[in-house]
Amino acid sequence: MKLRVILTGASGMVGEGVLLECLRNPEVEQVLVLGRRASGITHPKVKELLHADFQNLSAIGTQLVGFNACFYCAGISSVGVTKQEYERITYDLTLHVAETLVRLNPNMTFVFVSGVGTDSREKSTQHWARVKGRTENALLRLPFRHAYMFRPGFMRATPGQRNVLKLYKYLGWLYPIMRKLTPNLVSTMSEVGVAMIKAAQEGYPKSILEVRDMVALAHGKVAKG
Repeated sequence: MKLRVILTGASGMVGEGVLLECLRNPEVEQVLVLGRRASGITHPKVKELLHADFQNLSAIGTQLVGFNACFYCAGISSVGVTKQEYERITYDLTLHVAETLVRLNPNMTFVFVSGVGTDSREKSTQHWARVKGRTENALLRLPFRHAYMFRPGFMRATPGQRNVLKLYKYLGWLYPIMRKLTPNLVSTMSEVGVAMIKAAQEGYPKSILEVRDMVALAHGKVAKG
């Protein structure tokens, strides 16, 4: 099954990294980049759809039909924003997009980028972890063909990426050491992207994928434990 993907967040580190994997993978035949600003990436597979208000997709609904996967990589850090704004972007906007897409594409697989430390019980003392957990739980209740919650940790950027967080640039030299000492917290951006594509195409026995699951799936395995 060839993939026709809707991808959000292409102007961020994760979205750009996943998009690069989609472009080099022959199993992905088309990518609709949905965003508020241009990604700067041009490719025969890519069509870019700029839309300012994710809370109102009615004007572009006809352009969101005919896709079998969504890689939802959009999001913000909880640092420097109010709790209300973080909830609006992380939960409200994500759910609105997801609810629209599942209505238009009931056979779609939806992959949401969450993060290490997300709390599915929604009881964490950290606000962001509760909100991410609530978002994951709500997405898993929607009638997608499959839905997967990806919880990446530290990621080594793909060569050529332009949108790389400063922290990742400064700590990139530590990657080999971190990979050896904390393998369950560290992966490459490429492994995350490949795992998304494989999850959409082949499936995975878990709906919530931690770092070890993503790495295993990227390399054609199933994580143990």
